[in-house]
Amino acid sequence: MIVKRPVTRTMARALSVVVLLSLLTTGLALLTLSSSLRDAEAVNVAGSLRMQIYRLAWDSTRDPQQLAQHMQDYQQTLESPALRHLEHFWVPAEVTSRYRYLRDSWPRLQQTLQPGHAQVYQQRVASYVSEIDRFVLAVQHYAELKMHLVAASSLFGLLAIVALALWTIRFIRRNVVRPLDALVTASQYIEQANFNFPALPVAQPTELGVLAQAFTTMAERLHSHYRLLELAVRNKTEDLTQANRTLSLLYESSQVLTSSPLNPELFQGLLRLVQRREALVVLKIVSDEMSFQAGVAEETLSWQRLPLQQEDQRLGELCWQTRRMPPADELMQSLANMLARAVWIWQTQKQYQQMMLIEERATIARELHDSLAQSLSFLRIQLTLLRRNVDDSQPQAQAIIADFDRALAEAYQQLRELLTTFRLTIEQADLAQAMQAMIAPLQEQSQAVITFDYQPGLQTLDAQQQVHVLQIAREALLNAIRHAQAQQIQICYQRVADEEHVLTIDDDGCGIRSVEEPPGHYGLTIMAERAARLSGTLMITPQTQGTRVTLRFPARPAHRLA
Repeated sequence: MIVKRPVTRTMARALSVVVLLSLLTTGLALLTLSSSLRDAEAVNVAGSLRMQIYRLAWDSTRDPQQLAQHMQDYQQTLESPALRHLEHFWVPAEVTSRYRYLRDSWPRLQQTLQPGHAQVYQQRVASYVSEIDRFVLAVQHYAELKMHLVAASSLFGLLAIVALALWTIRFIRRNVVRPLDALVTASQYIEQANFNFPALPVAQPTELGVLAQAFTTMAERLHSHYRLLELAVRNKTEDLTQANRTLSLLYESSQVLTSSPLNPELFQGLLRLVQRREALVVLKIVSDEMSFQAGVAEETLSWQRLPLQQEDQRLGELCWQTRRMPPADELMQSLANMLARAVWIWQTQKQYQQMMLIEERATIARELHDSLAQSLSFLRIQLTLLRRNVDDSQPQAQAIIADFDRALAEAYQQLRELLTTFRLTIEQADLAQAMQAMIAPLQEQSQAVITFDYQPGLQTLDAQQQVHVLQIAREALLNAIRHAQAQQIQICYQRVADEEHVLTIDDDGCGIRSVEEPPGHYGLTIMAERAARLSGTLMITPQTQGTRVTLRFPARPAHRLA
């Protein structure tokens, strides 16, 4: 902005005009007063001319000896410097003309003073004295005029100086004091971090207008920087708050996962914690081996997903729905990494437990094979030798040998089945694959069609639970194949209310006459014991055609499985 009317220049001009008026007024007064120094002398000298004229009239008639001297004195008075001073150009014309008239008339009047002309002098002296009186009055008016001029000029100068001073004060108030007050007020506002100060007079084409414009621009930029700084601080505060909340939630999640051995309840509790803290509609873990969920999904909301990966192994997905602003990506990614690690550790622990259990059962199987199986084999050899040594003429002994052979064969068959049971393996903590691996050889040994249908959830069982479920299913299949002569066998697994597991085995065989086992048979009893160890129930229900075996048990048993 260009300064069109500088305040300093205007004030300097005003002060210059004041000084100039003062100088002019003072100079005019001094000049007038200096020119009036001889005014009194001129009035006195002019007044003395009248007295001298009368004295000459006396001398011409009474004292002729003094006439010449007095005429010379009159001439000197008429030519005195006080009167000659009245011939300048600034003296009024009336005063100058009357003085010249007196000076020019004097030689003619002087001639009348010669002897014998006294009568003429007496006649002219009256008019001449009248001219002197007019001259004296003109000189007096001239002196008074100069006093009036001094007074008028002084009054005009005073009024002009006062008016200019008032204008200067008003100008300073409007163009200096008020803008400065506005600037001070604005600076006080800014000092209190309040940028809504009253508008400054930026339209004035003065230095203070330029200053107000610069101050306003600076305040706007400062306000912009202040808002940016506030926004940055607020964003940083929000980031720190979010980071603190994220760390707090991750710490609590870590505490949940490390407070006790990993189990489905821990994962379920962790999901409920995160779902409640982050106000999520639903949060769940989905994989081929397990499924946990907190909340109820809504069809109108979109799903957000993150993979659960441990190194290069994909373990599942972390999925959630929300109505509000989604959680921080860092939080969900860290949670996904933590859950992936926990799921991997849990699966590894389950595999380790299963391997330990399998190794223990394999050890038992080896011991049975090396001890009881060898004994039974020796008995069969001895029985064969005994049969050869008994004559056919002894039918009673042959019958006893035949019964003993059947019992020994049945005992040997049961031992083989027991060894097969102990040698069952569960690969990768996956009961579904173990069930299919168990069904495969039975399918080859039988004409029956065996189908297996299951829902996700078997994978949430621990090693001991899986072994018990697998043995119950195997025993039910063997009963349907050997005793019921079934042609269609269907195994179905489902979960009820996310808390109860249900396993059913249906066959179309001849059915079961009674749930009471004959002496020497313990299959149904062992199945019931295994169901009790699962804290569940086992029901064997005859159907119109065939039999249904139903196993119900909770996700976690009430007591430790053996």
